[in-house]
Amino acid sequence: MFVILAVILVGASLMVVAQRNPVYSALFLILAFLGLAGQFVLLQAQIIAVLQVLVYAGAIMVLFLFVVMLLNVRDRQAPEAKLRWQKLFGLILTIILFGLVAVTVAGEVRLGPQGEFTPQRLAELGNAQVFGKLLFTDFLFLFEATSVLLLVAMIGAMVLARRRPLGASSPPPAASSRAD
Repeated sequence: MFVILAVILVGASLMVVAQRNPVYSALFLILAFLGLAGQFVLLQAQIIAVLQVLVYAGAIMVLFLFVVMLLNVRDRQAPEAKLRWQKLFGLILTIILFGLVAVTVAGEVRLGPQGEFTPQRLAELGNAQVFGKLLFTDFLFLFEATSVLLLVAMIGAMVLARRRPLGASSPPPAASSRAD
């Protein structure tokens, strides 16, 4: 099952980058998120898998698709000179990334200090209960800050996509409330 999910995840991730249409790219990103959720299930992290599907494959990708469709992004051909430099830069970054992965895999695994929630304690309490307790006590501020950030991003997308009347360089003035 791991190999099947890994192939789906890597294939969908490659298609995200290879697609020229941003809507198809976003749809392949949803498939990659679902493959990652499957990997979380194999790791016995069911709550993270459910959150992966609900938050990323659900809410965030709907927001991405909304912005892409709202902004009406079209395919634009980059000049050939810029494209060559981008390919070279991408190749260099890919080599660096694979080098870092090889060094990490070849090296020994270093474990940090064991925290309050050991695997035995998680088995007693349950993943969902521990996650919920930590999310709504210790990390409540970060949780709320994330929701405000997403709201600001959505408002920004609507402002960018706002259509102006033809021939108008600025928005029309507000109507007067008093009668003349």
